[in-house]
Amino acid sequence: MSLMIETKALTKTFKSGKQTVEAVRGVELSVQQGEIYGFLGPNGAGKSTTMRMLATLLPPSGGTARVAGHDLGREPALVRKNIGYVAQAGGSEPVMTGRENLILQGRLFGMDKATAAKRAAELTDALEMGSFIDRTVKTYSGGQRRRMDLALGMIHRPALLFLDEPTTGLDPQSRYHLWDEIRKLHAAGTTVFLTTHYLDEADALCHRLAIMDHGKIVSEGTPASLKQQVAGDVITLGMSGELLMKGETVLRNQPFVREIHHRDDALQIYVERGEEVLPNIMRLFDSAALPIQTVALARPSLDDVFMRMTGRSLRESA
Repeated sequence: MSLMIETKALTKTFKSGKQTVEAVRGVELSVQQGEIYGFLGPNGAGKSTTMRMLATLLPPSGGTARVAGHDLGREPALVRKNIGYVAQAGGSEPVMTGRENLILQGRLFGMDKATAAKRAAELTDALEMGSFIDRTVKTYSGGQRRRMDLALGMIHRPALLFLDEPTTGLDPQSRYHLWDEIRKLHAAGTTVFLTTHYLDEADALCHRLAIMDHGKIVSEGTPASLKQQVAGDVITLGMSGELLMKGETVLRNQPFVREIHHRDDALQIYVERGEEVLPNIMRLFDSAALPIQTVALARPSLDDVFMRMTGRSLRESA
């Protein structure tokens, strides 16, 4: 299986007054043909900046990359010919109908009018847009607009599709529907590279993903392998914020405790065999007269991986 994306020491810096901001710091990644690959991280982590570089929309400050078989620096036109890109804000013209948007996009990629119209009809069927394709885009719902954005990115049958925060702002039903469309595109042979700060989205869609923070990749792997890095169970004790330090003191030297983190008004405790340890913790807090408001026992999540790598919760960061 060939590589669809390969980067080496990819960097991007911006000037902000007299300061230099390192938005992307030495990113190295590889994406196989046929994968759904995800960038997971909070807003400002460098995900979109990295994607915009790979899509030829921003020039890298350093490093090298090959995208869809072509050198990013020397062959940007060939890269653009082989990729689709769907930005967070979309790219449709609101006063035109969906069909008109698709035909125009096809013409911009060099199709004649008949070929562009045929391709627009194919995508209308594939993405189930028949009920609204001939209305002006400004009348579309959020979910309908995102399906139109997907169609615009797919009009020229790209080998690689970039999706920047594809479901941000959508209601849950629209998000799940769009997930199904992304899976269909993948099943048809398209390699998908997406950014997201939604944990469930990364878990549900991505074959592999990179966790990004402060411009660097801090961990990479399948969702399952990343969660296996946080072995054992996670016990979360909800309690008043002023009591968190006292609770941590009670637990700090207990042999069954591997790690403790503060999270909102809760203590997050990493242990082995959580169902056996939990009664001990309850007795310790009862003896110390520390009231517990809520208790939860769970297997590690991608958010636990992010906390392990960065020291804070992805949900809080996002």
